This record gives sequence, structure tokens and C-alpha cells, in this order.
Amino acid sequence: MSILGIIFIGLIVGLIARFLKPGNDSMGWVMTILLGIGGSIAATYGGQALGVYKVGESAGFIGAVIGAVVLLILYGALKKN
Repeated sequence: MSILGIIFIGLIVGLIARFLKPGNDSMGWVMTILLGIGGSIAATYGGQALGVYKVGESAGFIGAVIGAVVLLILYGALKKN
């Protein structure tokens, strides 16, 4: 996948994660994209550690959204402190 494809999927995943998590999360487009990309990476490696995905297999779209929601919750907790 090209870098533009990764950024676009990251944006979509980040927007869905921000929609699913209640509360006011004031962050820009760049942070939303990074959150989506990070969620996909976290879901991939977390899924591999739990045995959900095989090595070399990436997380699916739903797994990426779940990973992004988890990162959004962690980001909000760290931002408060």
C-alpha cells in the first residue's frame, strides 16, 4: 500500500475511533491520522501477541478501529495529567 493509502486509511480509522469514543477530544487532522495509523499498528502487534493474527498478517479494519479507540483513551488519560 502506498503512503497516501496508509494516510487515508489512518484518517478514516481515526475519525471512526473519535466518533465511537464519547467525550470532547480536541485534536487536529494530523493527530487523528497518527492515531488511526497507530491503532492499526497496535492492533496488528497486539493481535500477533495474543495469537489472533499470524506473523506477517496485518490487523483488519475493525481491529484497527479498536486499536485506535484504545489509543484515544490512553491519549486522553495522559493529556489530563
